[in-house]
Amino acid sequence: MLINGREFETGNKCYIAGILNLTPDSFSDGGKWRTLDGALRHTEQMIVAGADMIDVGGESTRPGYAETSEDEEVCRTAPVIEAICSRFEVPISIDTRKSAVAKAAVEAGADMVNDISGFKHDHEMPWVVGRAGVACCLMHNRDKADYIDFMAELLCDLKESVEIARRAGVAEDKIIIDPGIGFAKTYEMNLEAINRLDVIGGLGYPVMLGASRKSFIGAALGTPVTERLEGSLAAAVIGVVRGCSFLRVHDVKETRRAVTMAEAILQRRK
Repeated sequence: MLINGREFETGNKCYIAGILNLTPDSFSDGGKWRTLDGALRHTEQMIVAGADMIDVGGESTRPGYAETSEDEEVCRTAPVIEAICSRFEVPISIDTRKSAVAKAAVEAGADMVNDISGFKHDHEMPWVVGRAGVACCLMHNRDKADYIDFMAELLCDLKESVEIARRAGVAEDKIIIDPGIGFAKTYEMNLEAINRLDVIGGLGYPVMLGASRKSFIGAALGTPVTERLEGSLAAAVIGVVRGCSFLRVHDVKETRRAVTMAEAILQRRK
């Protein structure tokens, strides 16, 4: 998979997408990187720590979040993306459900659109991505966790998202899929989805896992969001073992080390 001129060997390696939240209310680090200088400083820290991509978000999607206007989201993200592009050579993903925000981000230099609705929130979104020729990550999501057969329906929903993308002209080799950990899933469903990432990868597209610091980890460990590093790393390593191609994380340095160790062990199995 080619993103911003860089070849990602998705069948052989697991890459790290460092999270850059530009929101005042994100569940984990809301408000910490809202200034341009702060955002650039954190971006540099993540690149030095081993991030292969920076995922920029301007709207919190934590439980009970307040929706951000398109204009506000563009104002939060586009100038930062432009500034990152002018200073660093790193692929940039825009985390948004809104086509206007995605379009502004791509014009500012973003190389990928990460849509938590899987192209099902804004019907113009797939066409923006298709026309721009950028990559996309299609995340699984629903309004409610109302499943009869959880894994079968998760796979079906992801197939629908992929078909929406293909109809809009998004190339096969520009599509990543994401099981949507923490979105319309119970605690048990989150654990099952991570344990069956290899089945999700069987759809034929690289898989991104975004489990970092999420509430299911707090439920398993009985810890607040500030104490979920070990749980996040455990989920990341399972992701590597199950064939994940991308991990979307807050703690880049620690995750990079855990992934490198896991890959070294797995290499001896071949």
